Amino acid sequence: MGHLDHAALGWLTPVLSYVMACIGAALGLRCTVRALGATGSSRRNWLVTAASAIGTGIWTMHFVAMLGFSVSGTDIRYDVPLTVASLLVAMAVVCAGVFAVGYSRDRTRALFLGGLTTGLGVASMHYLGMAAVRLHGDVNYDPVLVGLSVLIAVVAATAALWAALNIKSPVAVTVASLIMGAAVSSMHYTGMFAVSVRVTPGGDVLPGATAMQFIFPLAVGLGSYLFLTSAFVALSPTAGEREASASAQRPVESVARQSAPLDVP
Repeated sequence: MGHLDHAALGWLTPVLSYVMACIGAALGLRCTVRALGATGSSRRNWLVTAASAIGTGIWTMHFVAMLGFSVSGTDIRYDVPLTVASLLVAMAVVCAGVFAVGYSRDRTRALFLGGLTTGLGVASMHYLGMAAVRLHGDVNYDPVLVGLSVLIAVVAATAALWAALNIKSPVAVTVASLIMGAAVSSMHYTGMFAVSVRVTPGGDVLPGATAMQFIFPLAVGLGSYLFLTSAFVALSPTAGEREASASAQRPVESVARQSAPLDVP
């Protein structure tokens, strides 16, 4: 059996991955709240942004954590198409979950449907990402821990969507995103503790890319996307703020009209 190390780079990868999960969750919840206050194409755009934020946050969290994953006696490589597929699956399934909440008449049913879909999306992304791992040996999973990790993912997603529907204050959104980040991280490490590797040393070169060649640049790119989108969302006015500024301008315009000098022929 190969010895597995989940934090080969020390505390850096668990902490950084948790931060990425929290940023993705915070941005996703914020966008979902904004979507529920909007209509038409604006609502759709906010929901797509929410899904891409949550999907990107989860994916970045997973692979930043994977940078710290090592197995004694073998190198690790990543299958590039499968890794990219795991990102697309995360976004697509989370999108379905978020839209179920955004457009459903029945909130309770939407919450369960959205939570289940999003949670399964998180879990499928994780295990697709794990399927992309190439090493000298056989990877086995403890079915009980795998089941537990899927359950954590579904409960976490449902809780996050509930928070998006019921929480409006920035402090509460921050707390909810910290909890969501912790849940996603615990789901990841539960899934990782389910893994055991039987190493069969081989001299042949492993297919795929190293983490630093492929995972690291992609994680940095997606992390930058999250930060920039967060800044944009934080700075863009809410519907309430827009109404307030519009109503503040109206009296000014009417006063300006009244004080304008009359044209005397």
